[in-house]
Amino acid sequence: MNYVDLANFAAKAAASKKAIRMVLMDLRGMSDLCDYQLICSGENARQTLAIAESIERSVRTEFRVKPSAIEGKTNGNWILMDYGPVNIHIFYDYLRDFYALEQLWPKAKFIDLKSV
Repeated sequence: MNYVDLANFAAKAAASKKAIRMVLMDLRGMSDLCDYQLICSGENARQTLAIAESIERSVRTEFRVKPSAIEGKTNGNWILMDYGPVNIHIFYDYLRDFYALEQLWPKAKFIDLKSV
């Protein structure tokens, strides 16, 4: 399985639910947690949960893969979906800047999501 394709596909599923501020980071060789990290935001709990459900459903259908874990669906403030080499973070937009995950890896490459 090509994990960057999975991450790009997840980004398209997130975009279908109007996720904002999406970035895809290439963390290969920089993180022990994952190779790719998709980060996006929503305006409220209803939207963040809809984004997570869209990603889960779409990835399961296209790649026949379920996340090994999903955290944060109870309140929707920060949802983490763990697909092994791909981690997906869905934040309330106002919380995203507080945690600033993009800044934890300043040398990470950002993968272009313009086609999403």
